[in-house]
Amino acid sequence: MMKNLLRNRKGIVGIEAAIVLIAFVIIAAALSYVVINMGFFTTQKTKEAMQSGLDESLSALQLDGIITGKTNNQSHIEWIVFPVKLSAGKASIDLKNGTVVVSVYLPEATLLDVYEGLYDESVYGADPIDLEKVLANMTSIFTGRDNEDMAMCVIYNDDGDSVLESTEKAFLIIHLDESPASGGRHTMADYDEMQVEVKGAKGAALTIVRMVPGGMLPDSYIALG
Repeated sequence: MMKNLLRNRKGIVGIEAAIVLIAFVIIAAALSYVVINMGFFTTQKTKEAMQSGLDESLSALQLDGIITGKTNNQSHIEWIVFPVKLSAGKASIDLKNGTVVVSVYLPEATLLDVYEGLYDESVYGADPIDLEKVLANMTSIFTGRDNEDMAMCVIYNDDGDSVLESTEKAFLIIHLDESPASGGRHTMADYDEMQVEVKGAKGAALTIVRMVPGGMLPDSYIALG
């Protein structure tokens, strides 16, 4: 009788131990799943943060050609043309007014935002603009606004919208006021240095620094490199 009772008690203890062991295994599996899942989530968020930081550190625009300046009758550069395009791997960027900031730093002035959007044929002439007009007839784009600091953009080979795409090229045209009301000048004379920053909605600003050469002639085009 006593032997049978001990044998039955041992069987009950074995079942209880197995139940406790199974419970520990289930809890450990659940905790492992939570830990692994949190690890994947943290890794994904870290990757997204690194990618976002990388995107913000790279400019969405890049210089695509030679910068051209045009002098006035006093041999000072009054118009500047910057050819730009999308940087490799960057998504399309909207160039309408309000989404782009253009700042110009000059020896005698700091122009924090002079951008006024895209070239508008209804305001600045009926003839469609092309590459030759951008380089040879910059003054016609700013007719009636000779005494203003301003910048406009012209998209070459565009599809009729304000978005610069990978197959398109843009020309940023900056006009500098020769006789600002504050006195002095905003145009650039021999050996002046300028810095232009173009900041879009995403990415770092495109920064361009150039020094004007000496011996410039009046009403001529100057290659600024």
